[in-house]
Amino acid sequence: MTHCPARYDEKLGMWVVDEPGEVREILLDPATFRPDNAVLAHTALSVKALRVLQGVGFALPPTLANNAGSSHRPIRAAVARFFSPARVAAIEPLTRRLVSERVEAALVALDSGPVDLVETVAAEPPALVLLDMLGLRDVDVPALKAWSRDSLELFWGWPTEDRQLELAHSAAEFYGWLRQRVVAARRSPGEDLFGVLVSLGLSDEEVCAVAYFLLIAGQETTTQLISTAFQRSLGQRLDPTETVEEVLRESSSVPTWRRVTAGPAAVGDVELPAGAPILLGLSGHGGLAELAFGLGLHRCLGAGLARLEARVALEVAAPLLAAVRAVEPEPPMIDLLSFRAPARLVVSGAITASLTCTDTLCG
Repeated sequence: MTHCPARYDEKLGMWVVDEPGEVREILLDPATFRPDNAVLAHTALSVKALRVLQGVGFALPPTLANNAGSSHRPIRAAVARFFSPARVAAIEPLTRRLVSERVEAALVALDSGPVDLVETVAAEPPALVLLDMLGLRDVDVPALKAWSRDSLELFWGWPTEDRQLELAHSAAEFYGWLRQRVVAARRSPGEDLFGVLVSLGLSDEEVCAVAYFLLIAGQETTTQLISTAFQRSLGQRLDPTETVEEVLRESSSVPTWRRVTAGPAAVGDVELPAGAPILLGLSGHGGLAELAFGLGLHRCLGAGLARLEARVALEVAAPLLAAVRAVEPEPPMIDLLSFRAPARLVVSGAITASLTCTDTLCG
């Protein structure tokens, strides 16, 4: 079979690049393959949806994932301090406690019937961990989770116009909340995420843009990673670290990402025109696990944190995962352009009598 380094997908309207070596080269060349389209809505927004967003001043100027300009480095450096290796290592006890509490709750609930491990165990700990690392207090976590899922669908899904309008109202509510946090930070700057971003001299729109996707990507994609790892581990006793790396290689929660050519460019022997949108396959094509987090200037700042959280979740939930069975052999999926994971993972099994506190690592 002849290898095709880049193929045009008529349905997606993008050039698709899956070969890991070429994906790597593209990610490491942001001057030629720019990130300008990284967070654009994949499905063009309707007039009604745009009006809802414009009503709260919704704007996503270049800041992190979509920024190829000179402002990228200082913004990234400021945010990166929250995710230093030392801070990530220090968050493990909190991560373990949060997951242990939810595993215990799942064990109790299983006595009464099936339990959704996504909602019961995987959903909230990544959000609570992220908020702690960013110094953010008084956040409605269920609201943040709902805003996050809705925003991912709005920007990476294929919603109808009616669904777009629902999602736009959710995104507008989220953005309005972000603006309130920015106003508070300008009145009384602190050491949390908003205070640090305000101290950089960023505009309100820039601060909101950083926080908007950081508060989504920093926890929702980790929930999805954990959910996929849980699905793979049901009924088995697998090594947690190896399982996380296998999921990242084969079925990452972020399987694709976008780039656009700054001018005429070549991918292998395929010539692409200027302004050509490209969809990069990050996972499931024989590449290294590291590729799931991107490479170079725009590598995911939370890569180390995501790995730690997924490993800890598998360690803590291991006895539970080995003892239960899936109620739905093929659960419904979050299946967006760049995000994929089980939407729920319903399991059953009367197992509380056979699992002790030691088994669930809650001590």
